[in-house]
Amino acid sequence: MVDKKKIDTYVILLSAPLLLTIYRYHGEASHFGSYFKGLQASGLFEFYKYLFQFSSFFFLMFIFPVLFIKLRLKRSLVDFGLGPGDINFGFKIIITMIPFLVVPLIFLASKMPDVRSEYPLLKLLHRRHDLIIWYEAAYAIFYYLAWEFYFRGFLLFSLKEEFGAANAVMIQTISSCLVHIGKPEGEIIGSIFVGILFGFLVLRARSIWYVVGIHASIGILTDIFIIFD
Repeated sequence: MVDKKKIDTYVILLSAPLLLTIYRYHGEASHFGSYFKGLQASGLFEFYKYLFQFSSFFFLMFIFPVLFIKLRLKRSLVDFGLGPGDINFGFKIIITMIPFLVVPLIFLASKMPDVRSEYPLLKLLHRRHDLIIWYEAAYAIFYYLAWEFYFRGFLLFSLKEEFGAANAVMIQTISSCLVHIGKPEGEIIGSIFVGILFGFLVLRARSIWYVVGIHASIGILTDIFIIFD
């Protein structure tokens, strides 16, 4: 008889290459024009492209895991990091890491030519500052929340039960690092260390919300420092 828990583990493991492949070949901004050709003449076409990309990522990496957890595993989302967790510890890492680590490191990174050529993804923001708040809000809510929930919530907490905490942290780090292929070299290398650090922080805090804030601050500050340099 096939062990139901083993099947669930296989599905969770295979969800990473499957969902990320779908995202790469159907959900990224470069595919938007083929789906919505009527919007190509719009002055906001580039903006819509990235809203599409972030929304696609959210659907694949947040909605699918939520449905799997509720319909297949029949468990609470709190078990996968969507609860408040250890609030005292969470706020300590927020107020320590963002001003004293994230801000200075990202300020320095924003001066690097390869980073400046990559970000912001939406180059229109250099001219249309009125779009910044809408773009960055979508970036944080649809992209970074989905990212942390999938890698540091869904993958990490489910695989921890099967493989142990350290192994689960390494598995989700490998998966999240591979998504960075094509990004600046320093970002790819950094994603390895960040993946391990965030994995253990989430396990300690028992919540993804605090690393969502830290990760989103990295992306948003990169854009802001480059746009207003």
